[in-house]
Amino acid sequence: MSSKGILYLIPTTLGETAETAEVIPTKINLLINTIDEYIVENEKTARHYLKKLGIKKPLQEIVLHALNQHTATIEISGYLKSINEGKSIGVISEAGCPGVADPGSEVVRLAHLNNIQVIPLVGPSSILLALMASGFNGQSFAFNGYLPKERGDRIKKIKELEKLVYNKSQTQLFIETPYRNMHLLEDILSNCDAKTRLCIACDITLPTEYIKTKSIGEWKKQIPDIAKRPTLFLIYK
Repeated sequence: MSSKGILYLIPTTLGETAETAEVIPTKINLLINTIDEYIVENEKTARHYLKKLGIKKPLQEIVLHALNQHTATIEISGYLKSINEGKSIGVISEAGCPGVADPGSEVVRLAHLNNIQVIPLVGPSSILLALMASGFNGQSFAFNGYLPKERGDRIKKIKELEKLVYNKSQTQLFIETPYRNMHLLEDILSNCDAKTRLCIACDITLPTEYIKTKSIGEWKKQIPDIAKRPTLFLIYK
């Protein structure tokens, strides 16, 4: 009976214009040519990414399993079958690191339950890069994902997060769908204390990268146009 394969968590670039050579280690370029089965968020973009990395095997010979919020646990368990037969599988998310703010965590959970070795590979994490560049507390922080869509609920959440900043000295990070960035920014500027600091981190690792930290009072004097740009928002005292 063959030994089990490995589940590799393969990071991707944070945007289409990012240079893979600048943010993806060479080890990953080599690894993809030893794997012919992947669990991916989007088949089209996964194929494009593998091609960009220099995969040698014809893409039509690569097996891709779709993973999204609608994928049932029993389907994911089936995806891992090849590992029990000795084949390794890679997990590729849409942007950044698998398992962080994406459905990949469920694959990893099942892998651990089935005594499958999981190896995370180095790559860009917009959350950590934004935190590094913010000047905020990196010892205690929380990533809150997307805030509520309804404005009233969103404002309530912003105020709750600002209280945590002052009560726990904890950096609060959150994101928004790019086309709603300006609405979120407006609510932050209108409802946070003037002395609270806000870091806006856009297009991280891309040629158009923009990362700036100012107080709410200072941001109000000159509001940046961040519409339709992948952005992380961080607040701290």
